Amino acid sequence: MSETKHTAAPDDRELTADEIEALVREYDSESNFRDLKGLVARLVTIACVALSIFHVYTAGFGLLNEVTHRTIHLTFVMGLVFLVFPRRRASPTRRLWIDSAIFGTFYLYIIYDLVMALPPSALTYIFAAVMVLLTVLTLPIKGRGVPGSKVALRDWVFAILGAGFSLYLVLFFRDVFITNVGSPRPQEYMMGLIAIIMTLEATRRTMGPTLAFIGVFCVAYAMLGPYMPGIMGHRGYNILRIINHLYVGTEGIYGVAVGVVATYVFHFVLFGILAQMSGLGQLFIDLATIVAGRASGGSAKVSVVSSGFFGMISGSPIANTVTTGAFTIPLMKKSGFTPRFAGAIEASASCGGQVTPPIMGASAFVMTEMLGVPYNEIILIAIIPAAFHYLAIMLMVHLEAKRLGLSGLSADKIPQFKAVLSKSWHLFVPLGVMVALLLMQYTPFLAAFWGIILTIVFSYVPLLMRGLGNTSMDTGTVLTPPRLVRGFEDGAKFALAIGAACACVGFLLGITTLTGLGFKFSAAVVELAYDLAGFMTAIDFTGLLNEKSMALFFGLVFVAIACIIMGAGIPTTPTYIILASIAAPALMKFDIPLIATHFFVFYFGVLADVTPPVALAAYAAAGLARSDPMQTGMTAFRLSMGKALVPFMFIYAPSLLFVDFSMVEFVAALISGIVCIVALSAAYIGYFKAPLHTLDKVALTIGGLLLISTSWLAMAIGGALVLAIFLRNARSATPAVS
Repeated sequence: MSETKHTAAPDDRELTADEIEALVREYDSESNFRDLKGLVARLVTIACVALSIFHVYTAGFGLLNEVTHRTIHLTFVMGLVFLVFPRRRASPTRRLWIDSAIFGTFYLYIIYDLVMALPPSALTYIFAAVMVLLTVLTLPIKGRGVPGSKVALRDWVFAILGAGFSLYLVLFFRDVFITNVGSPRPQEYMMGLIAIIMTLEATRRTMGPTLAFIGVFCVAYAMLGPYMPGIMGHRGYNILRIINHLYVGTEGIYGVAVGVVATYVFHFVLFGILAQMSGLGQLFIDLATIVAGRASGGSAKVSVVSSGFFGMISGSPIANTVTTGAFTIPLMKKSGFTPRFAGAIEASASCGGQVTPPIMGASAFVMTEMLGVPYNEIILIAIIPAAFHYLAIMLMVHLEAKRLGLSGLSADKIPQFKAVLSKSWHLFVPLGVMVALLLMQYTPFLAAFWGIILTIVFSYVPLLMRGLGNTSMDTGTVLTPPRLVRGFEDGAKFALAIGAACACVGFLLGITTLTGLGFKFSAAVVELAYDLAGFMTAIDFTGLLNEKSMALFFGLVFVAIACIIMGAGIPTTPTYIILASIAAPALMKFDIPLIATHFFVFYFGVLADVTPPVALAAYAAAGLARSDPMQTGMTAFRLSMGKALVPFMFIYAPSLLFVDFSMVEFVAALISGIVCIVALSAAYIGYFKAPLHTLDKVALTIGGLLLISTSWLAMAIGGALVLAIFLRNARSATPAVS
């Protein structure tokens, strides 16, 4: 469905900084911070700066042992979460009570189960009473003060307990992990129960109820295994075994998910914050304007390029959408694009940054950790799929601009390259050094360390040049001590939500290893895929369908749907870790290369941010564009067509990922992929040299999808169909409708 030309409405003003901040808080759970004042604000600042300094120091001078490093990280994170994030979001009270009833019932059940399992003593009963009181405190009882701004007494209690369960392991490391290893004492079980409740509450505050519900389900599944139906059943585990598995060691809360945040993700979040404060975001916008501004529909192409640049180092698609969209969306609307299309372009391009090398929003380093594949190989593998994604967006932008008869930006709005280089050359140094160190296979945290240090050092270049008489540089981007403190504070704050989320993901990872949940999910997907494939081949009177290939297709579809559902409203890094543990093993049952399965689930997990009904990036863009959120989400999903199709392409042709490489397969897949994207882009926009009729759109869609096939006959038919329509439309081309 195509768009109609938009005439700027009187309310098409640019949003103020306060309105943009409110928009970020509404849609980006990771940025929903309290507006703290006074002593509490100073305390939080000190703790955040201390956390950032800890990570910068250990990145440069050596990490601690993995348990100590992760427990220190979570001590700060869990303590700060309850001070920085309000406990209530803007949602109906009835829903709050429903959520609290579910969590409260679960908490009371595991408290009762643990008390019954521990030896009876005064300490046990006192602990039980305290835990029941703690459960009551999680209920949505309205407190005094302005909701979301005041730190209530219960928040201090949660903060102390949240920091306490990790601090306990730091202080009693020898007793827990050496002296009494394998035989936890009652106090370890008690601290473990506190850890479970506080982790779920922290996740609910920062990410909403979805991921916390997953954590509840995982623990309940481990306990209720004998009552589960069919293939999902198992022998079941008591609360002591579950707490020991999740709390003591590196299988659960302190597992690989928290590990990658504490050693990789935190550093790149901090680097991204400092780099943006030093002017890197504006540099990306300027470069994108120079590269794409003059082309037809230049404002939208600037959005695509700048969002791709910024998305590579941004860990949050929503924050990326709002940061770059505040500039690009009003520009697109003034250029003639509809509000819906402008918001959708920004959302789709911003989410694309998460799949774009060399940094991929820190996901490249998580893949390196989980797959054991060198970083160099990960970014090489990611190039072609990312290029397909941006090719699809750029083509649809170009065709829409041609259909509407839109021109590029005027010359006065395009900065001069020499001027940009003259005032911003110093910003390339930290980013260049960091990428060079990564390519030289230094550890990611060491590369991030030098990226952070050089960002701070080179931010003073404008001040130095101003002293030498060069007044073209902006001295407002210098990271002076007060601004550096603010940067360290913001970097830590933006890492809190993902830290809490990954601690909760540890529940899923721990229960998966304990119960074999991942293998059971895999078996269920394979069984369902083969059942459906058997049904399809049974009713196929042509004899063309093959049961194995049909089972693969249905398996891919089922896993893709599961990835989108599980990735809804969850940040990229924990989403990928969840999907890699649960969904990826299902695809390996079809003899798909390991790296291809991980990229498949990663792509569809990222796609969740622009897939209604939980398309948070698209909804944030709709807020900026003042368009209908659901319609903007649907348009953003269609613009992300490349991200939805590319995973199927590289599953059927692994050579696109340089896996089991064959030059013939690679070239054929590359050409057919490009033609497929061109065909589907034209079909969606409804224009190629001239407006397309409905039958043309249907034919292009069918032809494009046939090009994804591994059958040479299907590819030939699809290619011929697409070529015939394009040639006919080119001959009958008429001037674009304005």
